[in-house]
Amino acid sequence: MPFPVDTLFALGAAITGLIVGSFLNVVIHRLPRMLEAQWAAQAAEFTGNPIEEKPPFNLWVPASRCPACGMPLRAWHNIPLVSYLLLRGRCAYCTQSISARYPLVEAITSLLSWWVATHFGWGWQGASALLLVWTLIAAAAIDAETTLLPDTLTLPLLWLGLLLNLRGVFAPIPDAVIGACVGYLSLWSIYWAFKLTTGREGMGYGDFKLLAALGAWMGWKMLLPIMLLSSLTGAVVGIGLILLARRGRNVPIPFGPYLAIAGFLALLYGPSLAGRIGLPL
Repeated sequence: MPFPVDTLFALGAAITGLIVGSFLNVVIHRLPRMLEAQWAAQAAEFTGNPIEEKPPFNLWVPASRCPACGMPLRAWHNIPLVSYLLLRGRCAYCTQSISARYPLVEAITSLLSWWVATHFGWGWQGASALLLVWTLIAAAAIDAETTLLPDTLTLPLLWLGLLLNLRGVFAPIPDAVIGACVGYLSLWSIYWAFKLTTGREGMGYGDFKLLAALGAWMGWKMLLPIMLLSSLTGAVVGIGLILLARRGRNVPIPFGPYLAIAGFLALLYGPSLAGRIGLPL
């Protein structure tokens, strides 16, 4: 008996998620460094200083190598999850520990890909939702490590959401446009209210753009559930870090990962979650 299309799609998404997760690890590691090099070159050009010539460094070049010893990795070193287990979490050359982030991102990407594909099934919604979730994983991990939310991730996500909703894939286009505007302006207003009151910056502009992107994908009606879920998650994690990890209260906590988690839940269960907390849609 042949497998249903949706079952095959979910299995394919899980396997593809492992491969995509491996690539996302490259994005998470290299994109912030690419941006730093770009900013340094722009600063040198602006000040008239000579721009230092460096070897090409992007998502494709150079080939993957061990960050500790610099040895290039072979193909069998890059098999998602399998290589980490076979190598017991250590470099094949220098035996230095490999960050657990690598298999974790691969596993999470595979699991969430299967979850999304199972929820939406085969079609435009399922395929485009996978792109959204993969981008959210990369953005959340980069923000967690560097407190940066790159425009190269958030802005294409915003425009893609608006383009998809021209056909009403996730929300009517008027709701999507309003969602993008209100998403940006709501956090922008909170930012300035906090800064004028305390003299400090409470969040970055990348958070505004990420919420605007989520509004563009899901419409303005999902913004309040996303904000409530992200604030609740951030508060719980923040209190836990202060109490358990003895993290100082003045140490900044990136908000992007909590927006990403809330956006994922709203994408799959937004109307149901809004109904449970009494929000009209």
